Amino acid sequence: MVEHVIAVEDSLKEGARLVLLGSQNAITGLSQMVDQEIEMTAVSARQIPVDEVPDLFGGREQVAVAVYLAVTGATEGHMFLVYPPETAMSLVDLLMGEEPGTTQELTEMEASALGEMGNIMGSFYLNALGDASGLILMPSPPAVIMDMVGSILDVALADILQESDDALVIEAVFSTKDQQINGNFLVLPSPSFLRELSERVGSE
Repeated sequence: MVEHVIAVEDSLKEGARLVLLGSQNAITGLSQMVDQEIEMTAVSARQIPVDEVPDLFGGREQVAVAVYLAVTGATEGHMFLVYPPETAMSLVDLLMGEEPGTTQELTEMEASALGEMGNIMGSFYLNALGDASGLILMPSPPAVIMDMVGSILDVALADILQESDDALVIEAVFSTKDQQINGNFLVLPSPSFLRELSERVGSE
């Protein structure tokens, strides 16, 4: 697996590495959910200007499917699984044990499957952070959204802008043995969240 911490300020690097660990744990949760091996082929943490985050998904007007979970408890943050619609449908096939290409639309049943995937991955992710830092962190119930990227991300990015002009973006690429899933497990922790994680790890 390729792992990178790119252009992250020194005071946040330990927190960024811990967030990467959480992402790996999230993929473990997904593997258990679908009962097959899923490998993370690359994961990276980098700081980019907040207004450039939508460009990662084709721009603000690009339509995407997202599973959103808020981070609650000792601190606050945002988690998204963001996919092109066709990738989201491929994931539904994987989750429901269907042949690739079976799912052609996202009805309530398909959205429920994606929401459960988000819940599992979010819980595994936060459990890893909590175990390493001692913080109590919980995910909100998942919300499945199909909309333009700008609308999906606006609230989270507005929160980050209150503290910083840059966002730390965690991106993970994962695959099964027979297909590459080109989607993003996107984590947008607030700068204060990262600083607290860094301080917790540094004090141990």
